[in-house]
Amino acid sequence: MKVSIVTISFNQVGFLNHAIRSVLEQDYPEIEYIVVDPGSTDGSRALIAGYADQVRTVLKPDQGPADGLNRGFALATGDIFAFLNSDDILLPGAVRRAVEHLKSGGCDVVSGHALVIDAEGKTLRKVFSEPYSLKRYAYGTSILIQPSTFFTREIFEKSGGFNVNNRATWDGELFMEMALKGARFQLADEVWSGFRLHDTSITGTGKLDGYILGFHKEAFRRIMGREEKGRDKLLKYWFRLERWLRNPRSFWERMLRGPMHRRFEE
Repeated sequence: MKVSIVTISFNQVGFLNHAIRSVLEQDYPEIEYIVVDPGSTDGSRALIAGYADQVRTVLKPDQGPADGLNRGFALATGDIFAFLNSDDILLPGAVRRAVEHLKSGGCDVVSGHALVIDAEGKTLRKVFSEPYSLKRYAYGTSILIQPSTFFTREIFEKSGGFNVNNRATWDGELFMEMALKGARFQLADEVWSGFRLHDTSITGTGKLDGYILGFHKEAFRRIMGREEKGRDKLLKYWFRLERWLRNPRSFWERMLRGPMHRRFEE
């Protein structure tokens, strides 16, 4: 089974080579790699050109990250898809293990866990994907680690791809759309990627929190068929407690090694 991986990058030359190498050095033989760059001016284009014989490219202006991903996947010919941000990395063996799970035929989407790394690549902590359900997602406790998530071409096409108007949570919305289309999700208790936090990343700074909050309110309406009510705040606390009870490793990583969200907030 061929795997198509798309990386979107814009002025990320300091991280991009690590991302590219992490894909090209995988031990799975059938990988199609597509890098999308809408117009970097920091040397990224020259770096990408150095991999011309190994990487397909989309080097045209786009309407943002979600649009860039759609353009990348429009070229993809694989049976299995994944996307890797230019500041993240895949760990050795990740693609092979993901294919093994998806080839079993028991799921459409499979997610592993990740190491959280800093700008220099130092490990800060682990972060865990969670069992996926729409209700849990509506209450904010069903998170899939994006660079550790792989899915079939079929479920991607059923979902309609990425929402080009989503500027911050295009990955979460895609997985929600897949679930709404009946996707079967599977969790692999394995670490497949390095999720990089740094002082300009969305997660590390919380700089788009207002936008993200608005998206989650709309997601709640779509999933639950109603507006949030007062009692839903209490239910959110319950689902959060249930998350920690279900995976105490995640709780202790958070307590002992600090948060991901807003880690670099001043």
